[in-house]
Amino acid sequence: MRPAANADVPVVASIWFRGWRDGHVGHVSDELVSARTEASFRLRAARRVADTTVATVDGAVAGFIMVGEDEVEQVYVARAHRGGGVAAALLAGAEEIIASNGHESAWLAVVSGNARARRFYERHGWIDTGLIDYLAATEEGSVSIPAHRYNKRVTQNADKEQR
Repeated sequence: MRPAANADVPVVASIWFRGWRDGHVGHVSDELVSARTEASFRLRAARRVADTTVATVDGAVAGFIMVGEDEVEQVYVARAHRGGGVAAALLAGAEEIIASNGHESAWLAVVSGNARARRFYERHGWIDTGLIDYLAATEEGSVSIPAHRYNKRVTQNADKEQR
């Protein structure tokens, strides 16, 4: 894994667009699906290079994470690399980034209908704390998405202080 570079934007955008469609189409409003074009993902990926980490397999980008503060905002893996441990490595990397930035816990949101992602996070120790209305930014504003909020403790500092 390594920090993303500007040269990674096209492949990150492609993975993000395809992965987003796999997990969201049929589970979010048509308004949001219409807003999430390939061009929108290229623009968003270019804006987020600084907080993107990529995983590579044989020198090629296989997936990525985007972390903002204490939120794991994005975790996506190219279809060809799913099921091979890339997602687990990326998620662990996101947890490490959040902990190294001084946060004791992390959170993420998963679209309610994305059962595959929800099972993945639960297998990795994330706790579903319930439904939230997650605001997805678009060029025109934002769209509310029914999602589940997941939390996970990412550091043991508080436990050590209590001893």
